[in-house]
Amino acid sequence: MLAFCAALPLAGCTGDFSALDPAGPFAVAIADLWWLMLAGASVIFLAVLGLFLLILFRPGSGRQVPPSRWIWIGGVAFPLVTLVLLIGHGLMRGEYILTARTGTPLEVEAHGSMWRWDFRYTGNARASRGVLHIPAGRTIVVTATSDDVIHSFWVPRLGGKIDAIPGHAATVRILADRPGIYGGVCSEYCGTGHEGMFFQVHAHPPEEFETVLAGLEREAPR
Repeated sequence: MLAFCAALPLAGCTGDFSALDPAGPFAVAIADLWWLMLAGASVIFLAVLGLFLLILFRPGSGRQVPPSRWIWIGGVAFPLVTLVLLIGHGLMRGEYILTARTGTPLEVEAHGSMWRWDFRYTGNARASRGVLHIPAGRTIVVTATSDDVIHSFWVPRLGGKIDAIPGHAATVRILADRPGIYGGVCSEYCGTGHEGMFFQVHAHPPEEFETVLAGLEREAPR
């Protein structure tokens, strides 16, 4: 029963749109950072709760510690060390996502508009709507664009998210470890049709990807 109660809060950590159920190394890096922050926050919460209970049940028990020491330890040293460690780890994870390579990256443009996603495959004159086709095991560099309002491209199980801002191009890297279908979503409220602005990412075996790509419709002239 105890194990069931402990596992119940984690039941929502899996699924097609869960960043805590990663299916690629970039998403794993983001999930690891989240779990680290959760662990750190839990330790801080328990420490503060312990001090609160100590003062509640043993009034005056902290008076032997000078006020200046409480300030320097609890208000300066502890937050400084905690923030430095978290920021350092976050920067290392971010650097890994930006520089890790698995073969030659595939470049794709994700164009958000009310309320759909269109994808064009750079250098292949091919396009698709609502479904992004990628090869498994290969880094995908997605350039997000928009011509109406701000949208946000996000495939929770494959990587981070990036805003698609009118007049601006921003990139994000995603990578699927294995073939499969992964859910994508616009994570920026963009109007009355926002709740239906989903898309799918189909990760194909590398040896099949070129055949799939050749079967897509040709990109419309711009």
